[in-house]
Amino acid sequence: MLKMDSHIHSKYSHDSNSKLEDIIKIAKKENIDIIAISDHNTVDGTSEILSKTRSTDILAIPSIEISSTHGHILGFGCEEIIPKNLSPEETIDKIHEMAGIAIIPHPYCFYRHGLLCECDYKDLKIDGIETKNARFIIGHSNRKAKKLSQKENIPSLGASDAHYWKFVGDCYSLVSCEKDIDSVLKAIRKGNIEAHGKGTSNILLSKYLFEKNVLKKF
Repeated sequence: MLKMDSHIHSKYSHDSNSKLEDIIKIAKKENIDIIAISDHNTVDGTSEILSKTRSTDILAIPSIEISSTHGHILGFGCEEIIPKNLSPEETIDKIHEMAGIAIIPHPYCFYRHGLLCECDYKDLKIDGIETKNARFIIGHSNRKAKKLSQKENIPSLGASDAHYWKFVGDCYSLVSCEKDIDSVLKAIRKGNIEAHGKGTSNILLSKYLFEKNVLKKF
C-alpha cells in the first residue's frame, strides 16, 4: 500500500503561501509516497512539482481544484486548466476528456463550496469523494460523505487539504497500486483505496493564519 495526500495547496493558490520545496520536505518526513498539488483553478503548481519530484522517491500526480458553478471538484490526473464557472456536469466531462478522475473534496461542507450541498450525486459521474478531509475531521461533511461512500460504493479518499505545508499528511489515503500515475488512477477508480488520518489542529491552524495575516482569505 502506498501513502498518498491528494489535496495540497501551494503558493499558486490564492489562499496559501506554501513553497513546493517545503511541501516535498514534509512529505518525505511523513513517509508519503504520492502527492498532488491541487491548487485553485491553476496547474502552475502541478507543472513545477512534477519537475521538482522527478529525482526523488515521491510520485507527483497532476491535479487541479476547479470552481464549478455549484462547488469544488478535483480534476485528479489533469495537467491542463479546466475553466472555472462551468456546470458540475461540464466540469466532470472535461476532467474525463483529459483522462482524469473527478474527486469531490469536502462534499458536504457548505462554507467550503461542497458540491453535494447543492447537487444530487446521482446526476454526476463521480469517481471518488473525500471522506476524511483533515480540515473537517469531526464534522458533518466527513460523516455524511463516509455514509454515501459506503452506501453507493464510491471510492473513499483521505486528504489534508493543507494550505500550510506543515499540515501535509494530516489525512491521507492508502492505495493498493504500482507507483506510477496510471496505476494510481486505476486503483482509485476500482476502489482499491482507504481513507486515514487525523484532523488538523484548529489551534495550530489559527496560529498560522494570524501569523501569516491570511485569515481574511479563508
